[in-house]
Amino acid sequence: MTNNIDMQKPLEAVKTLMTLQAEAINKSVELQKKAGEDLATFFKTEVEKAKELKTPEDVVKFNVDANTALFEMLKAQGEAFTALATSSSKSAMEEIQKLAK
Repeated sequence: MTNNIDMQKPLEAVKTLMTLQAEAINKSVELQKKAGEDLATFFKTEVEKAKELKTPEDVVKFNVDANTALFEMLKAQGEAFTALATSSSKSAMEEIQKLAK
């Protein structure tokens, strides 16, 4: 067989995509770490606030406020993960399109 098989382009494609995957995983791990730390801080803060409750009305207001804040934080965390997924997907597709040319 005298044909030279050009393996450089497929190898570069694999290397590029694996690099993108590693970057996405690293960013995801960092987001998970931050989300966990934020949740722990949130609950520690809420425990301290709960110690000051004196009336049933205080308990109800505290519960509503705490749940509202928790859901807003979870929403923001979800949006951060969605943004990461969207960005990573876009980057991968751009690289694939470059390699297909």
